[in-house]
Amino acid sequence: MSELSRVKLPTGIELDVWDSGPRDAPALLFLHGFPENHRTWRHQIEHLNGRYRCIAPDQRGYGNSSRPEGTGHYETMALVQDIAGLAETLGVSTYTIIGHDWGGALAWLVAAYGQATGHVTRAVIANAPHPVIFQRLLLTDRDQRAASQYMRVFRDPAYDEAIAEHGLAGLLQEALTWNDRPQYDPAELERLMPQWQNPENAFAMLNWYRASAVSVPSMDDPFGLPPEYSPPPVPMIEIPMLVVWGMKDEALRPGNIDGLDEVASNLTVERIPGAGHFVPWEAPDAVNAALDAFLARTD
Repeated sequence: MSELSRVKLPTGIELDVWDSGPRDAPALLFLHGFPENHRTWRHQIEHLNGRYRCIAPDQRGYGNSSRPEGTGHYETMALVQDIAGLAETLGVSTYTIIGHDWGGALAWLVAAYGQATGHVTRAVIANAPHPVIFQRLLLTDRDQRAASQYMRVFRDPAYDEAIAEHGLAGLLQEALTWNDRPQYDPAELERLMPQWQNPENAFAMLNWYRASAVSVPSMDDPFGLPPEYSPPPVPMIEIPMLVVWGMKDEALRPGNIDGLDEVASNLTVERIPGAGHFVPWEAPDAVNAALDAFLARTD
């Protein structure tokens, strides 16, 4: 069972953090996504924390970490700054950033901006889209746009009354119309359910979607890049990167790994055929093997 410590960032935000492994070992900083917590990465951390310092926060709005009210507190760059602040507070001068889902979306940006200062030396992404490629797919690709309609549901205030009364669980059932739902370990689900049922947690988690600048058109909107379109201004990532992708992901389609050489110049892509969106715990052995090979090659 992971033991959490409370870390107060320079901004006043407080995060619960699973910090394990030798303090003088190279640091790996793990970011979870929606609707989970630090336990997303449990199999990888337990595999690696004999050799690396493994740091995994419950991010802003999740678990018992700070969950300020209001969508404005969940703008993407504020969430990215949480990660830089966490590393600074823990005295970690260099680290590898590792992220899944929303945590992976942040990890793309943490890598892109943190490489310039030398703080971020490597990056690993698991089933999380790069903002440039994802936005382009939402505008041009029918498959990805259809798969992302749940984001429009998460942003819709029409559901707020039900969320205030019942939390997140019912909305997840309605919005995520996947054919092959992942089966949570019962012990993990028991830990997650109180967070999903807590309206404060539920609104905080949904605010990650509501504050995001990503545009998700409806299926009735035209397909194609509008004349005024310009991609999000994200620097090319030049540090070593590993992208691990569960190819059965029903939310983030495999088209997200096409064209990654446009945004990352030192890239390895590991496709995992039998796994879906939650690849860190759906296919832990395959993810661990990919991590071992990447870390050994780039240490």
